Amino acid sequence: MSIEVGSKLQGKVTGITNFGAFVELPDGSTGLVHISEVADNYVKDINDHLKVGDQVEVKVLNVEKDGKIGLSIKKAKDRPESERRHSHSHSHSQRPRQGKTNDRGGNRAETFESKMARFLKDSEDRLSSLKRNTESKRGGRGARRG
Repeated sequence: MSIEVGSKLQGKVTGITNFGAFVELPDGSTGLVHISEVADNYVKDINDHLKVGDQVEVKVLNVEKDGKIGLSIKKAKDRPESERRHSHSHSHSQRPRQGKTNDRGGNRAETFESKMARFLKDSEDRLSSLKRNTESKRGGRGARRG
């Protein structure tokens, strides 16, 4: 049985690393599911999603000449590509809206430029305050003692 790109197969998780999981395929070969291909959302710790011995459905993404097999669990799910893109972009479009109220209690929508200007002003204020405090501790204006 040869492994073909695009085919969906059942496999068994045989090993987990910090960058992905190794899955044994029905023909005895082993492929790698990269951590980015485990779930639709961000995966910080692969152990939250998979354990050694789990049976998983995978889709073959690529087969290298040296025998390495790239697999995906999230692409093996029976969802049309257009729906996956829609839900993916939809989840990202929700994030900016949640943060558009400013910290001063108003409900005014804040633009990127105004956020950046406020950040730069706060940053400069903090930096000048820090410089003032450290200069006084060093004797001010770089004057050396001793």
